[in-house]
Amino acid sequence: MLGTGLLLYLLSKEIYVVNHETVAAACILTVIIYGVKKYGSDVAAFADKLNEEKVAKALAVKNEAIKDLETAIEQEKKEQWRVEGRSYLFDAKRNNIAMLLETNYRERLLTVYNEVKKRLDYQVAMQNLKRQKEQDHMIQWVEKNVVQSITPQQQKESIAKCILDLKALSKSAQAAV
Repeated sequence: MLGTGLLLYLLSKEIYVVNHETVAAACILTVIIYGVKKYGSDVAAFADKLNEEKVAKALAVKNEAIKDLETAIEQEKKEQWRVEGRSYLFDAKRNNIAMLLETNYRERLLTVYNEVKKRLDYQVAMQNLKRQKEQDHMIQWVEKNVVQSITPQQQKESIAKCILDLKALSKSAQAAV
């Protein structure tokens, strides 16, 4: 009712003038209404299908981006964990280096000890050899002097005494048998 009254008012006051464009507009409006009634549901379904495909693609891109970001977050957490572990790694490396230095130091101390011991053993062996040579020389000198001091008379007396001792031993041995 309002639409009809408004239309009549516009036409009577000649606010809107009916001409050939009005007829063309009415025809176009009729064709549009017919097209919407006849093909509107198919076009709407096609448009909905296109829209759903776009939304599905957008969701796929969004889900892929979320998955990539989650992977990146996991990688970052792993890297942060590794960075936290670096202090332990560096401490272990410092301890290994300290132990290597200590081992090297002790090996050098052992080498020095062995070399000093070899030299001291050599000195001890030299002193023992010198003492033994001195003793041998002294024994030879004493024997030589004793032999030189024995006169031929003492030698004859000594040999005679030895013979008497042997005879006495032989008699005691025969008596024991």
